[in-house]
Amino acid sequence: MGNMSSYNHHLLSRQKILFFSCCLFISLALCVHLNPYFPIISDLVTTVQSYVVFDSRDACVNLVNEIVWDVKVKPNVDLSVKNESNGTKLDFYDKNWEWSKAANVALCDFQKLGKFDASELLNGSWIVIAGDSQARFVALSLLSLVLDTERVESIKGELFKRHSDYHMEVSEIGVKLDYVWAPFEKNLTNLISGYKKKKSYPDVLIMGSGLWHMLRVTNASDYGESLTQLRNSVVSVLPFSPEFGKNVPVKGSESVKSPLLFWLGMPMLINGMLNTVDKKEKMTDKMWHEYDAALCKSKLLHQFGGPLSLLDIQTLSWNCGPRCTVDGMHYDGAVYDAAVHIMLNTLLIESHHSL
Repeated sequence: MGNMSSYNHHLLSRQKILFFSCCLFISLALCVHLNPYFPIISDLVTTVQSYVVFDSRDACVNLVNEIVWDVKVKPNVDLSVKNESNGTKLDFYDKNWEWSKAANVALCDFQKLGKFDASELLNGSWIVIAGDSQARFVALSLLSLVLDTERVESIKGELFKRHSDYHMEVSEIGVKLDYVWAPFEKNLTNLISGYKKKKSYPDVLIMGSGLWHMLRVTNASDYGESLTQLRNSVVSVLPFSPEFGKNVPVKGSESVKSPLLFWLGMPMLINGMLNTVDKKEKMTDKMWHEYDAALCKSKLLHQFGGPLSLLDIQTLSWNCGPRCTVDGMHYDGAVYDAAVHIMLNTLLIESHHSL
């Protein structure tokens, strides 16, 4: 298992945390002593105290998916003129995103990481991304962040080889990435069982499924039962209870360090844009919502007492909208880029919490 040295040494080191904590303590102490002479300082004390109270792991983890989009036609593009030589309609729009400017979101100080900072954060890590084509796009976005463009182009053929796994090592930053083709929930459960048997776990595990089940099985109740089995398998390898927090051990669980776990939500499906009759008949809005409800009931997600943090592709794809997809299912790379930054900011929150 990778040492995930980023948790203890990257971007904000232990020494920096202690330094800023001391500065904050000294500032508050001065404010308290000077308050009788400068009443306005009481407002500063109240503001800082509010920030300190808010600055909690759970609050920011629950807000990290609060992304807003600005999607507009590129300059000098005439949508009334069809020109296939200029690419697909995805190429006609600029797609920019940022975190919401709401006060509670702003306090979390989420940030888009560049290549250097992302590489520092992930240094020495083993990352596994398992699922269907949605997960494959997330793997591409992550690699695009830490590799140069030429190298990314050279690996696309292997990464997108139909129904196959992919392995890559970025030796310069000590990162090992595995994409595992696992379109059904049973595949994911078996993956967890394999790690448990070997007592070897990745540092970061991103999983997601549902589209294949919706198309091939089309039974939300069965999907929910499969997710519950997956949840039970995941919980069995955790050294703590996801329902009661990290201070409550789970009887019979593994004693080794568990990975940071993410669930890759299903995208919004635009039925009229789906590219086969079978998909349009089975992957309806009604069925999508039944599958989404089954996910919530399974208690797989952190927000419902489960072990996995959500990468909310549903909201990201919905807010980016139909201008961000050509087939109503797979979205522009910007959507998966945003998911990667949500994951990285969650890692930052977790690393600060563990210091």
